[in-house]
Amino acid sequence: MKCPVCKNHQQVDTNLHSDGFKEGITECSICGTVWSVNHGVTEIVKDPQAESFLQAQSECVEGDDYNSLNHEEES
Repeated sequence: MKCPVCKNHQQVDTNLHSDGFKEGITECSICGTVWSVNHGVTEIVKDPQAESFLQAQSECVEGDDYNSLNHEEES
């Protein structure tokens, strides 16, 4: 999956579990953006560009995005 801010693929995934609560949090290793994907929608948790005119944009993630990512890495 690409970072919603810098579009890089270098990231660290963290899975949080507590009393029935489960959430996957991803942090970009390049720009520091933190986001979560739930039901195909990306939600920005921490935006390092908050004071910039450049803004992170939440976007829908489709199953094809995951498939194209795998094909790009194989090439």
